[in-house]
Amino acid sequence: MTNKIVNQIKKLFQSQLAIPIVALLILVVFNLIRDPSFFSIGIKSNNFGNTVLSGNLISILNGASELVILSIGMTLITSATKGQDISIGAAAAIAGSVFVKILRAGTINAGTILAALIVACLVAIIFCLFNGILIAKFNIQPMIASLILYTAGRPIAYWINGGATPNVESPLLTYIGGFIPHIAIPTPILVVIAFIVLINLLLKKTTLSLYIQSVGINERAAKLNGINPVVWKLVVFVILGVCVTMAGSINVCRIGLINHETILLDIEMDAILAVAIGGNSLGGGKFKLSGSILGAYIIQALTITLYAMKVSSTAVKAYKAIVIIIIVVAGSPVVKAWLGKLKNKIMEKHAAKAKVEAK
Repeated sequence: MTNKIVNQIKKLFQSQLAIPIVALLILVVFNLIRDPSFFSIGIKSNNFGNTVLSGNLISILNGASELVILSIGMTLITSATKGQDISIGAAAAIAGSVFVKILRAGTINAGTILAALIVACLVAIIFCLFNGILIAKFNIQPMIASLILYTAGRPIAYWINGGATPNVESPLLTYIGGFIPHIAIPTPILVVIAFIVLINLLLKKTTLSLYIQSVGINERAAKLNGINPVVWKLVVFVILGVCVTMAGSINVCRIGLINHETILLDIEMDAILAVAIGGNSLGGGKFKLSGSILGAYIIQALTITLYAMKVSSTAVKAYKAIVIIIIVVAGSPVVKAWLGKLKNKIMEKHAAKAKVEAK
């Protein structure tokens, strides 16, 4: 039984998830040494008198919600197109602006919120498909194609609400962005769990995952097997439209307003890093969603750790960049090949030593 567990641990550390798991363990150990109470979870009453969970761990899980959802979309885009969409923050701003526009048009109730989500989702899908058509039909490199919406997206979001940053106030929105009465876990965490379950069911119960990876690995071979690369590239941009709508809407519900300049600013960079930290190739092909999800939580854990260490918000990005460079380089093919050679040399020495002792 012990050998079986050891073998499973070895397999885990030899898998794609090795780097994010090691990075997460280092963060956990560092925080436990620095402040043993870092991961403690408490219970408190919020402004509405509800009993809720609190603590750094809850802040990490809650704060990473939008990033996790966008990292899932970025993973699928990367796999199918062999590139990254750098306009997801701008697309989320557009979706959030449409969401607010619909909510302010009438009385805010469950029906209005659902209608606002559907309309925002349709608009976001249209904008994401604009990028998808440029990439799939015109073979423009994904980062260049998405640069258009990256530049124009936030001004479009600004225009949707007439150049204003309107507020939206409703208990229902507070429940979505905060806590549902009598439920101690932040609602965004529950939304993320539900979204992960649904996307996993979609990928595992259909051929979607197989087709996306086939297109990303070898587009010509996919064509020969009857898979239309254009169609499946457009499908992942439809999924991305849903992701940016979810992320934008959650963020609007959190803060109760839409600010086109600051909503999910620079989150596209964190999403790309989450994909890379998760061990997924930025050159497309095979992917592992669990790696990207873990990568998103690592980035948020690093951010919360730096804030706990009283690092200024201005300097946080610089520290994050240094740590992320180390993680990404450690997981690079060059370093992996070097570690493989080192492992082989050590094994050879041990084998030679064993032979000498046997004689």
